Amino acid sequence: MPRRTDPVSSRPVAPGANASLATWLSYLESIHPAEIDLGLDRVLTVLRRLFRNRPRVRVITVAGTNGKGSTVACLESLLRRAGRATGAYTSPHLYRYNERVRINGTEATDDQLVTAFERVEAARGNVTLTYFEFGTLAAFQVFADAGVEDWILEVGLGGRLDAVNVMDPDLAVIASVDIDHVDFLGGDRETIGFEKAGILRQGRPAIYADIDPPRSVLQQVAAQRIPLKRLGVDYRITDAGEGMELTLMSPSRTLTLPATPLPRNSVAAAVVAALMLQPELDNLAITEALGEVRLAGRFECLASSPEIFVDVGHNPHAARWLADRIRARKPLRNKVYAVYACLADKDSSGVVDALADVVDDWFIGGLDCHRGLSAAELRARLAVSHPELVVREAPTVTAALSSAREKAQADDLIVIFGSFFTVAEARASVLGESS
Repeated sequence: MPRRTDPVSSRPVAPGANASLATWLSYLESIHPAEIDLGLDRVLTVLRRLFRNRPRVRVITVAGTNGKGSTVACLESLLRRAGRATGAYTSPHLYRYNERVRINGTEATDDQLVTAFERVEAARGNVTLTYFEFGTLAAFQVFADAGVEDWILEVGLGGRLDAVNVMDPDLAVIASVDIDHVDFLGGDRETIGFEKAGILRQGRPAIYADIDPPRSVLQQVAAQRIPLKRLGVDYRITDAGEGMELTLMSPSRTLTLPATPLPRNSVAAAVVAALMLQPELDNLAITEALGEVRLAGRFECLASSPEIFVDVGHNPHAARWLADRIRARKPLRNKVYAVYACLADKDSSGVVDALADVVDDWFIGGLDCHRGLSAAELRARLAVSHPELVVREAPTVTAALSSAREKAQADDLIVIFGSFFTVAEARASVLGESS
């Protein structure tokens, strides 16, 4: 008869004193049975043990299908330009976990993170937390320890039940609503919009950064009497040379914003948010702040002759934005080569549909990571959804990129996209960057 396992003795053992960040991250992966377990009860319990009262800070929460990271990065730079001390929390990361937690634009150190992990571990007791939940609470602790004034928090998944949502925001931004993570959020914009709108709070201001918000978002806005600023209603953006012109209706103001590789809607929403929080920001300060924003993997140019761009876009909505960026450059280029690799739960068919008319040749690679599709699996999917599509298959992103570079001429364009994992591998291949 097999010996009965003692559930207490089988628990993972917490790292001891002087444990490394890598040891802590490995531990975080082992303490909860599910990678994603949406819900706020467990996180709220530990939050209340960490903080008796809500920290006296200004919290800005950013949700959305796409454009969240760009909004956070721009707002972070704008608030710093206004003289505010900022903490920014984003996910996922490309190479280092430290990328997720920034203090005044600088990544948190290993020591700061480990200290925060130790505090969360001491507070949680018998409460199990997912990797993301534990990391979110640790980010709050890092910000509190550093004494920053503005916490800019990117939602991980959805909004209503995401760990970030345990902290009530003073201002909420919904960057966009489209189809992604259907197993967790639902398969239509109305259902997903309801989840995103969960970050809204009664009577507190919010921004919707895209055209055509779902009815579910507007219903929550009305029910909670949210002072909402909407793109196309309360502010608008128009082309202005290589940049854009942002016009606010009330109070009336027009600004010319510089060109950036980031989504225009995200940039505009960040400026609107910054002006709501810091109305004294002048045009020069805004221009300088946006000019300083650097965000790896968002239509980022890595090389020329041929041009090589990477983008973390991984769903049809992001692919449509990427197609517009490629379309704007295509008249200057001969051919466009796509290098694509994705995770198993992504809509590869929809992504290819969005890019079909701007890509001349497709190269697909495999991702050797959790939920990653092999090149053979991706090819099999595309053979069903797009039987006419000719693809060149390679075992890795690096190998697929190498094949594309061998074929490309100096005046061609190569775009690598599909996942943070895809971009991380491509950047390492082109830039020799891995940490």
